[in-house]
Amino acid sequence: MEVQGKVKMIGETQTFGSNGFRKREIVVTTEEQYPQHIMVEFVQDKCDLLNTFQVGQDVKISINLRGREWVNPQGETKYFNSIQGWRIENLQPAAQNASAPPVPPADTFEPATDFSSEEHDDLPF
Repeated sequence: MEVQGKVKMIGETQTFGSNGFRKREIVVTTEEQYPQHIMVEFVQDKCDLLNTFQVGQDVKISINLRGREWVNPQGETKYFNSIQGWRIENLQPAAQNASAPPVPPADTFEPATDFSSEEHDDLPF
């Protein structure tokens, strides 16, 4: 599955427990009639994928939905869901190649002066 939108927030990498579990969160705002603020977590080595992204960028994040069951000390079963990212792509176009010559605007071309209204037009419409 994928989530697409504009980066609203990128959190710092957090480390938990003695085994060094790492987690980093990003919030993406979808661009639809009712925008949603979706929090996606990246874990372990995937935390570093967020290093090159900034607030305001348009991104597409590949995600997995995760669910788990937990029984509290009173014996009640609780369920938790999380959205875990595993890939993130920048959707903004790359800067144009500087060596390519710029294309002049259409209004800089001179109109044809040798056009005769009596010429046969072979276009079908």
